[in-house]
Amino acid sequence: MITVQKAAINTALIAALVGGGAYLAMGYPLIASSTSSSGSQSGTESSKGGHTANGITEQQLTGSTATRVRNAVLAANPGAMIHRMETDAEGAVYEAHITTADGSRVTVKLDGSFNITATEAGRGRK
Repeated sequence: MITVQKAAINTALIAALVGGGAYLAMGYPLIASSTSSSGSQSGTESSKGGHTANGITEQQLTGSTATRVRNAVLAANPGAMIHRMETDAEGAVYEAHITTADGSRVTVKLDGSFNITATEAGRGRK
């Protein structure tokens, strides 16, 4: 009987781990690491909101906008880790805070057409 109980407990634990992994992979509340079609790694660390500057509060990007920003940033920075993506309160339309493949912390700025307009070293919080 104890063996049956252990098997049931192990099955429940595995189901919980798989369910939790699926929850994270779906992006709630964090977006787990994933591989883009180019094979580079990306992930986001948190879903923090942005800061306020020039009377504008930055908003976290979601949906197709987030996907397009992620694709543009990773195409220009293969192997980068994306920490967060948001609207920009300081001149650009969008920004992504990343760690590049060589470990540098940068903020990538994009225009409304998802073109990279600037890369600023050491900016932003993690």
